[in-house]
Amino acid sequence: MKIAIIGAGASGLLAGGVLSQEHDVTIFDKNEKCGKKLYITGKGRCNLTNDCDKEVYLANTVRGKKFMMSSINAFPPKQVIEFFEKLGLPTKVERGGRVFPQSDKASDVIKILQKFCQNCIIKLDEGVIDIAFENAQNCFKITTTQRIYNFDRVVIATGGKSYSATGSTGDGYKFAKKFGHTIVEIKPALVAIQLKDSFVKALQGITLKNVTLKAIADGKKLEFFGELLFTDKGLTGPIALSMSSHINRAEKVELSIDFKPALDETKLKDRCLRDIEANKNKSISTFAKLFFPKAVGKVVLERIKIDEQKQVNSFTSKERQDFIEMTKNFKVGYDGLYPLESAIITSGGVDTKEINPKTMESKLQAGLYFIGEVLDIDCLTGGYNLTSAFATAYACAKNMK
Repeated sequence: MKIAIIGAGASGLLAGGVLSQEHDVTIFDKNEKCGKKLYITGKGRCNLTNDCDKEVYLANTVRGKKFMMSSINAFPPKQVIEFFEKLGLPTKVERGGRVFPQSDKASDVIKILQKFCQNCIIKLDEGVIDIAFENAQNCFKITTTQRIYNFDRVVIATGGKSYSATGSTGDGYKFAKKFGHTIVEIKPALVAIQLKDSFVKALQGITLKNVTLKAIADGKKLEFFGELLFTDKGLTGPIALSMSSHINRAEKVELSIDFKPALDETKLKDRCLRDIEANKNKSISTFAKLFFPKAVGKVVLERIKIDEQKQVNSFTSKERQDFIEMTKNFKVGYDGLYPLESAIITSGGVDTKEINPKTMESKLQAGLYFIGEVLDIDCLTGGYNLTSAFATAYACAKNMK
């Protein structure tokens, strides 16, 4: 059987390697090298999966959870690790179960996948312009920038639309539409959050650890605990990125930061009183440093209209209560998300209702398959998105007939 795979990324290469053990496989990619987006994942280290069970994977899946149950059963995260180890890529597990190559080089992951595809014909610098099904010949006609080919099966592994410089320009959606597929609206996911607040620039570069970012998105309460970083326009860092994937389709979003989530209001009040007693002859700006980085403390004091130069012993009970309230519930003005171009992944894509979850075959066109980020599947950070790419590729390759 002659099979074409459009896209030499994570899912395309894995599917190609498996399929080439029994079939004639050609992989097309518009880029000059394979795995261009893989080179930049995990800050160039490639967080290729997570050392977790399938339940944890599903808990970290934002969209496509039900659809992924079948393929994640067939190729769970631990099997992904075994797969790469058997191919000769030593791996290591870091904080939060994140799995990386021991070398810390994404390029090693790509080399291993390319070696796995040694029986495939890989055509680089050859973008696919059109895909059509010829009923008379019972085959797919693929038109590239160089020529026209005929294939029995076609696998679309073109990725999403984020980081377009890596070749993810939404081609897969165009091909899917041609065969009658619905495209769920594309949104940025795992992306920084923009804020309206004017104080943001003054906080640029400040990192907050062990805080909770809270949201009410169209009435639904959400919260993420961990590290947060201020940018010149808003918030980034692990918990901001996770939050973005959950609020990217909400019409109304209210955001706040709890700077001391380990302390409830009563315990925070007790600590505040102790610190006031211990620092009563110091300035309130010095006192605020016990709770926040200096620049953040300045913003908090300005917001509750406390003169930072006055002494702690002149703190009124109302000012103290406002300070506690601001520490537990520092509201920020949501102004949308950073653009899709800067998103780590794409939310939305080919509607999974129109895809067979066991085989990744289109329910609208026999012999046409969709794998990886082109599908309406997205997960949180931690290696879960690449796990989805590998699982859908494996399901497709193992079940193709």
